[in-house]
Amino acid sequence: MALLPSLNPRIVEALYAEALALAEAVRQRFERLRVETAANSGEDDEDLRRVQVSCEALRTTTRVMHCLAWLLNHRAHFAGELSELQLRRHGRLIANFPASELAVVESLPADVQALVHESERLYQRIQRLEASWRTTNLTGESAVRRLRERLIRAVGDAPSAA
Repeated sequence: MALLPSLNPRIVEALYAEALALAEAVRQRFERLRVETAANSGEDDEDLRRVQVSCEALRTTTRVMHCLAWLLNHRAHFAGELSELQLRRHGRLIANFPASELAVVESLPADVQALVHESERLYQRIQRLEASWRTTNLTGESAVRRLRERLIRAVGDAPSAA
């Protein structure tokens, strides 16, 4: 049931666990940063800073959530809950996700910068996996043949009534 020799349930599970941990770390750290930034507000520059931090928090968490959605779809496929056709139709990763604003990221604390960069690296890894997965099996067996094989496995080699 593996889609690729390099894309298997163990890899998907490991990436899923990594993405979940990253999502929680990003959520917690950006929440603390939001509180810290709000405590220093009062001037117009600080209002702009709060908006920049909020936008980067949204961009980073959304990037990680897209990775999680892609991984959840693949987990569902490996569990037999989604067919490969359904996965190919509805399990796409956004190809051109908006990049972080470099100046804003550089102005963030070092640990927050590290989380942003980690989310970007995770997204790039998932993009490479998806690109590789999408180019495999495109000229493979027909859907009818796969369905016939599934029926044979489900029913067995019962003799046909003649």
